[in-house]
Amino acid sequence: MHSFGYRLNGLLTFSVTILAIMCAIASLSDNLNTPSPSAEIQVMNINWFQKQPQGNDEVSLTMNISADLQTLFTWNTKQLFIFVAAEYETPKNSLNQVSLWDAIIPAKEHAKFWIHTSNKYRFVDQGNNLRGKEFNLTLHWHVMPKTGKMFADKIVLTGYSFPEEYR
Repeated sequence: MHSFGYRLNGLLTFSVTILAIMCAIASLSDNLNTPSPSAEIQVMNINWFQKQPQGNDEVSLTMNISADLQTLFTWNTKQLFIFVAAEYETPKNSLNQVSLWDAIIPAKEHAKFWIHTSNKYRFVDQGNNLRGKEFNLTLHWHVMPKTGKMFADKIVLTGYSFPEEYR
């Protein structure tokens, strides 16, 4: 007959193994979800577009952001981290990304929203490359699960451009 310590060790090992298997199955079940999020961003106004004393371009935008991200939520989703980035090309870099706005969505009930906002973070280009330049606004999201691997995706919205002259 085994002692109490051996029996307890066997029981704990079995319990931890079952718990690990359940976590793996829960994590893999998220792959069965096929989300179909939607978003629209309208640039309502360019509040200012100026050249800083150092020679860098700075922009302030007013935007309407509407999105329906409810399909990203499953029983395993803890929260979403979302942010809007401006993406553009310059002669020096093929991809420049500037974060303009972000938010944390804690529940599915808050995942369908509309917000009227100015950029939360400064939009400064290192140089004077923005006049007349086309840019994309991209809504990025990171799904943070209760268990398992975090994943990210985005929606790219095209057709925006900066003015030809400073304001």
